[in-house]
Amino acid sequence: MSRLLELPWPAVIFLCLTLGLAPYAPPHLFEKLGLLARGQLRRPLDWFDLLLHAAPWLLALAKALSALRRP
Repeated sequence: MSRLLELPWPAVIFLCLTLGLAPYAPPHLFEKLGLLARGQLRRPLDWFDLLLHAAPWLLALAKALSALRRP
């Protein structure tokens, strides 16, 4: 948990804006989330792609939640 708090916010934001949104028109993450919602995310490559593009956003969420819980 402390390693997460040591990670600088600018690095997390940079990851979200680059890997989290790439390619930019439309963002790949939104396309994969749409496939997931429709039940069309079947290939292992699609699951890996979803995880790859969602990871920076999940990291930012975890960092924010851990910062809020910190005494």
